[in-house]
Amino acid sequence: MANNLGLTINRSSPVPLYHQVVQGIEAAIYSGVLEPGSRLDNEIDLAAQLNLSRPTMRKAMDELVRSGLLVRKRGVGTQVVSSQVRRPLELSSLYDDLTNNGKKPTTEVLSFSHLEADDATITTLQLPAGSKVYHFTRLRKVGGKPLALMENWVRDDIAEMDEAMLKAEGLYSILRRGGVNFRLATQRIGAMTANEYQASMLDAPAGSALVTMERTAVDDTGRRVETGHHVYRADSYSFEMTLVQR
Repeated sequence: MANNLGLTINRSSPVPLYHQVVQGIEAAIYSGVLEPGSRLDNEIDLAAQLNLSRPTMRKAMDELVRSGLLVRKRGVGTQVVSSQVRRPLELSSLYDDLTNNGKKPTTEVLSFSHLEADDATITTLQLPAGSKVYHFTRLRKVGGKPLALMENWVRDDIAEMDEAMLKAEGLYSILRRGGVNFRLATQRIGAMTANEYQASMLDAPAGSALVTMERTAVDDTGRRVETGHHVYRADSYSFEMTLVQR
């Protein structure tokens, strides 16, 4: 319960009181102290515990509901929805990011083939005509919950790979073992609504929001190594970035 979270309010801080509550509950969710499904005390009790006014507490809870971290259910109260996977915007793999954050991702290989590259892939990866690539789709889960549906095309002159390898580890670790030193990538992030196939694979309602990512990675020799189209559940995934004025 939220009264066991050790939330403290600093009345001399320039941070508004309601936002201090938001920050404290966010921290409890992201640290795992408040797990998905946890129920919070009602707003009146929370306000009394923290010596805050009810409007201040309601404003904090409203912001957490709008951000997708809490949900209000009639007859149940206010519950934690989930802690989003927040991924730094840098040249790394989803598998590595999840593992480095203490998660235990699992991968289901939905399709795998070694075939002649089509014209679009030849152009994207700057390959000679007639080159072959590995083409595969994977479903990435965290805690048994589907997170991402990923489709990739990888040039085949770097490292051999098969379904078992892709199930056991991340794509970038396989390529690094083959001698790839990733240097840069072009990446486009967007949004879409889930079609019936995506919704069924990601265990989400059809028409629900998805985060999309298209990426082509380049190694330190200038080779375009792989390209991919990924979609992620928007209620469980976001990118983080730092902006610098120049």
